[in-house]
Amino acid sequence: MADWAAFAGIAIAVLILLLGLSRLSARGTGPSVGTADRSWLDGVDSDADHLTVGEMAPPEPQTGEILYPTGWLVLNVALSQGLFAGLLVAGAVLTGVPAVAVGLDPATLGAGLVVGGVAGIGLAGVNTVAGRLAARAGHDPGAELGELLAPTSWAGWAALLGVALPIVAVFEELLFRGVLVGAFAAGFGLSPWLLVVLSSVAFALGHSAQGPLGMAVTGGLGLALGGVFVLTGSLVVVIVAHYLVNVVELVRRRAGWPGAS
Repeated sequence: MADWAAFAGIAIAVLILLLGLSRLSARGTGPSVGTADRSWLDGVDSDADHLTVGEMAPPEPQTGEILYPTGWLVLNVALSQGLFAGLLVAGAVLTGVPAVAVGLDPATLGAGLVVGGVAGIGLAGVNTVAGRLAARAGHDPGAELGELLAPTSWAGWAALLGVALPIVAVFEELLFRGVLVGAFAAGFGLSPWLLVVLSSVAFALGHSAQGPLGMAVTGGLGLALGGVFVLTGSLVVVIVAHYLVNVVELVRRRAGWPGAS
């Protein structure tokens, strides 16, 4: 029998760690910082093969410079969220929480991919419209963070789209929808719609690096993804949708289109 209380404790601990990390990231990507050193993500600097490991350490931040260069920021996101996802999976296994409680059902994998694709395209479209409206009003939430994460080489894009963003989508949907909505509703008999609201607030707080308006937009996205999760009961659907929203947002920024993240 599943130990729901123990699993809830693990999930809440992961959430607290994530929120703390978000606050640290916000300090390194705030509005007062300047241009990022983008070569760390790309890994294709012409002199890179002549540097030692020590020489390739990120430079000390100077006045007006970004605290976390692009590649280190992406690496931090990928490693930390990958670790947190592993902790959640290990916690679920150790406490006996069934996969179906977080919305994982191998029988619905194919359908989940299709529905997630449709939902992701729709949400990305809404996000684009909202971003353009915000830009016209003189606001662009998450602009600096989006620019920091957008690479400048094909190798960088491959790493971002093939590694970092999938990890982000899997972990965030596992935590904010699969666990905080699905598992908590199944284990404690709580209303999934109430949990959608609460998890969306936490989802917004977890993106504090995007500023107040960016957090509001992210919270709205969290509500939409939570609603999709409750209606479909599929974690795969919201993972795919979340991934597509992030991809469209970063490509849009790299192409120079205005909008919010």
